Amino acid sequence: MKYIKKFNNPEQVKKLLTGINSLSLGKVNLMEVCGTHTVAMFRHGIRGMLPDNINILSGPGCPVCVTSQKDIDKIISLTGKKDIIIATFGDMIKVPGTISSLGEEKAKGADIRVVYSPNESLCIARNNPGKKVVFMAIGFETTSPLIALCVQDAGREGLKNYFVLCSHKLVVPAMSALLETKDVHIDGFICPGHVSITVGADAYNIIAEKYGVPCVIAGFEASDILQSIYMLLKQIKERSNIVEVQYSRVVSCRGNRTSQQLLSAVFTVADAQWRGLGTIPCSGLKLRKEYSPFDADENFDFTNIKSRENPACSCGAVLRGVKKPPECKMFGKACTPENPYGPCMVSTEGACSAYYKYSR
Repeated sequence: MKYIKKFNNPEQVKKLLTGINSLSLGKVNLMEVCGTHTVAMFRHGIRGMLPDNINILSGPGCPVCVTSQKDIDKIISLTGKKDIIIATFGDMIKVPGTISSLGEEKAKGADIRVVYSPNESLCIARNNPGKKVVFMAIGFETTSPLIALCVQDAGREGLKNYFVLCSHKLVVPAMSALLETKDVHIDGFICPGHVSITVGADAYNIIAEKYGVPCVIAGFEASDILQSIYMLLKQIKERSNIVEVQYSRVVSCRGNRTSQQLLSAVFTVADAQWRGLGTIPCSGLKLRKEYSPFDADENFDFTNIKSRENPACSCGAVLRGVKKPPECKMFGKACTPENPYGPCMVSTEGACSAYYKYSR
């Protein structure tokens, strides 16, 4: 607890706010690319502390939110088979598919189990040898190594009933895609702390060098985030486009080499479909050929899946920073956490959910 208090010290926060206000700048758009940062900023009241010229945008940092409609429909299509158990993280249960959701199918009797770690899905497969267990694998570089370990364990144990539907995403290609689309002007990125532990600060060099957009990797406490904002504004004022690490107590330049090697051993980089951003080259992970017996895409027929996003839902625009959640006509009216129309209102890290909970 003493460490948390250290990073939320009111006097330190006041000094950082004074520093931020002392930097004379025009309108500045900063984007945070992490669902945890989205929630932390609201929880600490940071948006309300900042001067009016600083605009904070929420990017595609929620793994549930960026999962494509097709991948959601794929996993839902398997729920009608009696010999299949679906394992999923809890946030995926209420995400609407084209015609149903995992929650609706569970209510109809489908065997859908919420897990809190990928290893639980492996345990389910071990304990149910007569059933096929399909794990809905979502997440960025933070959770992907854990799923890689499960696949390796399944291979060593010779499990024949364990499958993974890969919907993993890589953060940096999405940041590049946002800058390429030019839907919104981004002056600086508040980079994700958890992902950066794995990939390292050097992974963002392409953003600073190719696009001239400064990056700061931030922690999650109030002073972490405010210091990161100050560092970005200072770079913008000095026209210095580099990658800086505010979260230096856990993030290094090269990242976690063990996790990186594990990912390379189990996965290969592939094109991936993102909600709101379409297909981004080399932005996802696919199981290597030697692990294809565990690949749901290789072992189940998804050719007849027809997916369509709800045209009234603005999640895609929110994930690109083009809209803020209150600008969606359904926000807080037809679309609420109890009756979500899109994943940004479902996930605890979703921008719509955070706006609904903290800023109404």
